Amino acid sequence: MGCAGPSGVLVNAPAAAGAARSPALEALFTVQAEGQRAVVRAITRANACPAIAFDGQVPQAMQVRAAPATVPARSDAAQKDAKPSVFDVLTCEATWPASARSASVGGVAVPAPRAELRRITVVADTGCRMKASEDAFQACNDAQKWPWAQVAQSAALTRPDVVIHIGDIHYRESPCPAGNAGCAGAPWGYGFDAWQADFFVPAKPLLAAAPWVFVRGNHESCFRAGQGWFRFIDAQPWSEARSCNNPANDADADYAAPYAVPLGLNTQLIVFDSSKASGKAIGPQDPAYAKYAANLRAVEALAAQKPESFFSSHHPLLAFAPNKAEGSKNTKVAKPAGTAGLLSVFSALQPTRLFPAGISTALHGHLHVFEAMGFSSAHPASVVLGNSGSSNEGAPPLALPAGSEPFPGALVEDYAARAEYGFATLDHQSSGAWLLTEYSVQGVPVIACTLVGGKSRCNAIAPLAK
Repeated sequence: MGCAGPSGVLVNAPAAAGAARSPALEALFTVQAEGQRAVVRAITRANACPAIAFDGQVPQAMQVRAAPATVPARSDAAQKDAKPSVFDVLTCEATWPASARSASVGGVAVPAPRAELRRITVVADTGCRMKASEDAFQACNDAQKWPWAQVAQSAALTRPDVVIHIGDIHYRESPCPAGNAGCAGAPWGYGFDAWQADFFVPAKPLLAAAPWVFVRGNHESCFRAGQGWFRFIDAQPWSEARSCNNPANDADADYAAPYAVPLGLNTQLIVFDSSKASGKAIGPQDPAYAKYAANLRAVEALAAQKPESFFSSHHPLLAFAPNKAEGSKNTKVAKPAGTAGLLSVFSALQPTRLFPAGISTALHGHLHVFEAMGFSSAHPASVVLGNSGSSNEGAPPLALPAGSEPFPGALVEDYAARAEYGFATLDHQSSGAWLLTEYSVQGVPVIACTLVGGKSRCNAIAPLAK
C-alpha cells in the first residue's frame, strides 16, 4: 500500500524485507540539455539509485529524480477511459562533469556528450497509436505496421553524435478493443508500462548510441503523458510544480522556456515547447498568446548568440497536410497545415519571415510524413519528420503547383515529400552547409537535401543497382 503525497499522489512505501525489487536497469541514457550541460538518466526497479563511475573513478550514487508513485487519473485526461498512472520505477540522474569523457553504470557504458555535433539523427512521432476517442488502434504487435523498433535499430547504425526526438513519444492512451489481434495485450495509459512498451524498449539501441535532445509534443502535454515526460526525459530538474500532477500548475508546466544546444562553433539547435499549441488562431487576450510571445522573444535572444540556428518545435508553421483519404494517390492537393495557434503569435511578432533573424531551418514533427521545402521568400527552410512509427496519415502532395504558399507570403521554391516510414540525418559539411538525408525504415537513403543559407535543395537518391 502507499501513502498520500502532494497533490493526491500515492507514493509507494518501501518494499518489505525479502521483497526487494530487481536491481536491473529498465533504461539508461543521456539527455543533452541547454548549453553544454548533459544529464545521465537511469530508470530502475531497485530500491535505491545505482552508482555511476565517470572516467573509471570511484562510483558515486546517482540522485533521485522522481520516486515511485501511483498518480490518480486527471479529471481532464484526454481520454474518458483514463486510469491511475502507475510509475513503479525509480528515476535517477547525475550531471555529466565538464571534464569527464566516459561513464558507466553497473558496468554498462553511457553515451558521452560530444564536443562538436557533426552528425545528428532525427526521429519524431514514434509511438503506437491507441486512442478510443478516434477509434484509432494501430497494430502495435506488427513490426510492419508499427516499425519504430526497426527505425531505432537502423538509426543507431548511422553512428550519430546526438539524436533529436521532435516529440509525440507516447501514444498508448486507451485499452485495445477485445478481439483486436493487432494490439492485443498492449499496455496502455500514462504509466511506466506504456512508456516502456512505446519507447524505452524499442528505442534501446538508439538510446545507447548517443545523447538525446527531447522536444516536447502534444502527446506529452500535461493532460496526456506529461507526468512521464517530466519524470523520465525532460531536460530540466524535476519539481512537483512542473510534474503535471496538479492541473492548477499547467499554465507554467505546459509552456517551458526555450533553450539552445550548441552544434558547433557557428550553429545551435533551439528547442521550443509547443505541446499545448492550438489548431485554432488565438488572440492577445488568450493566456497562451502571452506565453508563446514571451518564449518567441526568448528565441530571438538565443538566436543572436550564434551565426546560424536550427529551430525545433513539434508543431510545424510551414507545411502541407497529407491527404487523409484511405489509399489516396492524389498528389495535387496542397492544403496548408501550419499550426494556427503558433502562427497567430509568430506572424504578429515576426511578420516578415515568421522566425527571428538567424533561424536558417525549422525542424518539426506532428504530421506523420516527411516534407522538406525551401522558399524564394525570406522564410527559413522547413522540414517535417513525423514519420518514424506512429500511424501514417495519408499521402502528402508529392509535387506542388507553381506559386504554392503554406502561409501567405511564404513562396515555395523547392519541395520534396514522402509518406512512408523512416528517419533522417543531418551532416555538417566542410563547406558549412548541412546535408539532410531521409532514410527508409531499413536505413536505405531515399532523399538528400542540401541546407545552406536558409534554403533547401532536395533530390531523390537513385536505388543501388543489384
